[in-house]
Amino acid sequence: MTEAIAAPASAPVEARARVYGEPLVALPPDLYIPPDALEVILEAFEGPLDLLLYLIRKHNLDILDIPMAELCRQYMEYVDRIRAKQLELAAEYLVMAAMLTEIKSRMLLPRPPREEGEAPAEDPRAELVRRLLEYEQIKYAARQLDELPQVGRDLHLVHVYLEKVAVARLPQVSVADLAAAWEAIVARARRNMHHHVTREELSVREHMSRVLRVLSVEGYKAFSELFDPAAGVPELVVTFLAILELAKQRMIEITQAEVYAPIYVKLAEADPDEREPESESE
Repeated sequence: MTEAIAAPASAPVEARARVYGEPLVALPPDLYIPPDALEVILEAFEGPLDLLLYLIRKHNLDILDIPMAELCRQYMEYVDRIRAKQLELAAEYLVMAAMLTEIKSRMLLPRPPREEGEAPAEDPRAELVRRLLEYEQIKYAARQLDELPQVGRDLHLVHVYLEKVAVARLPQVSVADLAAAWEAIVARARRNMHHHVTREELSVREHMSRVLRVLSVEGYKAFSELFDPAAGVPELVVTFLAILELAKQRMIEITQAEVYAPIYVKLAEADPDEREPESESE
């Protein structure tokens, strides 16, 4: 009797990846991977001057005395690499390569003897050195600016709405302004003055209440409109004392829009009905 031999179980195949939670064992046959998809660029330069400055700093060369032969060789190696893969990016590098070749050729040519008193010939590398120094300064300044805090990268602006009513600050009314306004009112009253021989008792408190009633109805009033020139000087004096007393007790405010403008009187922000005049003058 022949015994059946069980076939060994196949080893589990390790999944290459998971798509939507399902293991992917084999790559799809229609999967396309570009040739340069996994290419890693270790060094990227912003232009030919950036590449030249990198080569000079990498090999610790003197920028004022550049060895053109070695610099041209290393520069052309990089240009050949990028020209083989990305020809459209190598155009400006080829212009710089032509300039380097010209400088190298001019340095290899023999120089004629210099006569006495003749200025020395200009170094063919002078223009290149000038451009490299200017580019290095600009690059350093750009790095310094990039290190400054930037909105959106290092910090974010916070806008907070504050409900606030702006109150215009009016000029302060001085004592001289009040005196001048008072003299104008008295002068106008004297022109309309009539001779009366009577004894009249005038109450400052009563006039204070009258001024408050007028202001509570109209809100504000011109300083001169609070006086009645036809009532006589005693009436004007008592009204003026009432206005001063109300201002002292901060029940009214005396303001003007600008210097030498008409003076106005208005109620203070506190409710005048909640405060009674503190004193009475006869």
